[in-house]
Amino acid sequence: MPNKTIYVADKDLPLYTRAQELAGGNLSKAISTALKRYVDAEEGRLEGYEEITVPVGPGSGRKRQRQRFTGVKLGEWVRSDNNKAEIYRVYRSRSGKFVIHTEKTPDFVHETNETGWRKLLGFGEQSYAMNYGDATLEVVETLDDLKAKIPAELYQMVAATAEAPPVQDLDI
Repeated sequence: MPNKTIYVADKDLPLYTRAQELAGGNLSKAISTALKRYVDAEEGRLEGYEEITVPVGPGSGRKRQRQRFTGVKLGEWVRSDNNKAEIYRVYRSRSGKFVIHTEKTPDFVHETNETGWRKLLGFGEQSYAMNYGDATLEVVETLDDLKAKIPAELYQMVAATAEAPPVQDLDI
């Protein structure tokens, strides 16, 4: 196996030391892992894709798990009423699969016994209730698989743009 020499600035030495610790003492493994991720991200960026991070699971805020992939957004659709909203986002991954990210906001109930101007200004006795929202991520292989999983209006938008490349190079 060929040897490569890497010169490290003094100020970066703690970073390399920590990387080696995290890689079980194998700095070469840490560097190779980082380079693979860098090359993948840059090749995707040059092809018009971006790194996408979405929340998944119940709840909201920082406690939610996050999942990351490289893709391009094909469409978004929102359905809402006075108490909640459902948000569907569809992406195409670099591998050509379709990624469905669905968010359901918490149900929200606001009740007041007041009427007229007191109700409008929020005076008087009121009660509120709210539950946790939820978010899911699902990957499907084909447009046919996608059709059964998302609202028809969103499917029409996605199907119209699904085959277009993320970036079109113009020879002008």
